[in-house]
Amino acid sequence: MSIDSSRRSLIKGAGALPFLAALSALHSRNAMAAATQLVDSPYGPVAPVNDLSTGLPLLMLPAGFTYKSYGWTGDLMANGQPTPGSHDGMAVITTRKVGRSTEIVMVRNHERGTGSDSGFFGAPAVYDAFPSTSGGTSYSAGGTTNLTFRDGNWIKTEPSLGGTRTNCAGGPTPWGTWLTCEEVGSDSVSAGGKKHGYVFEVTADPQQTTGQPIVGMGRYAHEAAGIDPATGIVYLTEDSSGKSGLYRYVPVITQGFAGSLAQGGTLQMAKVVGQNNVNVAPAELGQTYALEWVNIADPDANRGTATGLNGVVITNTAGPFVQGWAQGALRMNRGEGVWYHAGKMYLMDTSGGPVNEGAIWELDLATQVMTCIFASASTLAGNNGDNITVSPRGHLVICEDGGTVNDQFGPGTRLMGLTGNGGTFIFAKNNINLSSAQLTAAGKLASLAADRRSSEFCGACFDPTGRYLFVNIQTPGVTFAITGPWAKGPI
Repeated sequence: MSIDSSRRSLIKGAGALPFLAALSALHSRNAMAAATQLVDSPYGPVAPVNDLSTGLPLLMLPAGFTYKSYGWTGDLMANGQPTPGSHDGMAVITTRKVGRSTEIVMVRNHERGTGSDSGFFGAPAVYDAFPSTSGGTSYSAGGTTNLTFRDGNWIKTEPSLGGTRTNCAGGPTPWGTWLTCEEVGSDSVSAGGKKHGYVFEVTADPQQTTGQPIVGMGRYAHEAAGIDPATGIVYLTEDSSGKSGLYRYVPVITQGFAGSLAQGGTLQMAKVVGQNNVNVAPAELGQTYALEWVNIADPDANRGTATGLNGVVITNTAGPFVQGWAQGALRMNRGEGVWYHAGKMYLMDTSGGPVNEGAIWELDLATQVMTCIFASASTLAGNNGDNITVSPRGHLVICEDGGTVNDQFGPGTRLMGLTGNGGTFIFAKNNINLSSAQLTAAGKLASLAADRRSSEFCGACFDPTGRYLFVNIQTPGVTFAITGPWAKGPI
C-alpha cells in the first residue's frame, strides 16, 4: 500500500478525524484518541540475528532477514586513515554499472563537533582548517565519508568532506549528490574566521566536493533537506527545541546540477495561511494546515530575540527564525527527518505530537497543504523519531532517537514501520551489547565495548530496487546492509 493509500486508510480508520476541525474543543480533550498506536508487525516478531560480517548478534530482526555490518568507527578507510565515529544521516546518491556488476555509492554523515584531529581524517575537501577560538587546539571534527556497495558486498570507504561540525542529517539531490547539514546554532567563529551552521554539497567522487557552504540556505541548526524534483525547491528542517522553523530554499537554477544551489536562491520560512505564529507541535492525526511562505532577507544573520505578530517573544533564536517569526511564520518543537516521495515531502517533528514523542507531516507539494500522518500516543508507539525514509514500495521507515525502549522484545532503540491503518510496528532493534574480547576477536576496536542498545538508529535509506535497507547506529558507529523477505510486509 502506498503512503497516499496509507493516509486515506489511517483517516478512515480513525473515524472521527474528518469532523475534528469543526470540533476543536473535543479534539483537544481526546488527543490520545487521535494518536498513533503500536501494532503487531506484518513481518513477525524480532529476535537476535548474527551479523554475516562479524558473527556478532548486533541487530534483532524478523525471521528471514540478514545483514552485513561495515565501516565501523576505527576501521581503516581506502586512504589508510581510521573511519571517524558518530555515524548519522545517509543516502544512496548514485547507482552505476561496473562491468556486469551494479555499484551503489552512498554518503554518510559523521555528527562530530570538535576534536584534536587537524588532518580531518584525510578528506580531500576541508571547510574549516583552523581551531576554535574558544577551544584551544580543538578543530572542527565533523564531515562525510562515501561508501561503495557492489552486488551485495561492501567495497570501500573514502573520506569526502572534513572541517565541518555536527553533520547530523541532510538529503540526496535528484542529480546524484548529497546535502550534508551542520546542526550548529552558535554564532562562534573559528581562528580562521569561519562560522558554522551551513549546508554543504558532497559528490560521488570525493575529489569533486568543494567544501564550500551554501550560505543562501541559511545559518542555523540544520537537520535535514529534501528536494522537490519538479521545481528544484529544497525543504529544510531546524532542530532547536521549541523554536524550530520549517524552511525552503528556492534556487535561481531550478534544473540542478552539482554546484547549482550555491549560485543563488531565496530562503523562505513556512507560515500557516491566515494565522500568525502557529505552533504546530501539538499535532494530532489528520490535522491539516495550508502553508504560505515568507522571505528571509538575511539568511546569514546572527542569533537574536524573535518577536511574533501575535506578541509572543522567543529569546536566543537563529537569525533566520527571528526574521520569519516577525512575519508570522510557524514553529515546530524539533524539526528532524525529511524525505521526498511521489509529490509529497515527509517532515518529522521529533518531539511533536500529543505526548511529545514525535509527529510526521505529509506536505502535498502541489497544494502546499500539510497533514499529520503520525502522532505517537506513547513511547511504545514511537520514541522520538528522527531520520525517516520512504522505501521504493512507498512505505515510511522511522529511525528512533529517544533512547532504550523496553518493549516485548527487551531493551533497545528501534526501526519502525508505519502501517496503512495508522499504526507503527517494530521492524528492528539495536542489540549491540559487546565486550572488548568480542570486539577484538571481530577485528574491531576494543574501546567500543559497552552496552550500546540505547544508541540511535540513523541514516536509513534503500537502494533503488528496494532489496537493501542501509542504516547506521550512531555509537559505536557502524553501518548495516539489511535484506530479506520484504514482500511479507509493506516496506
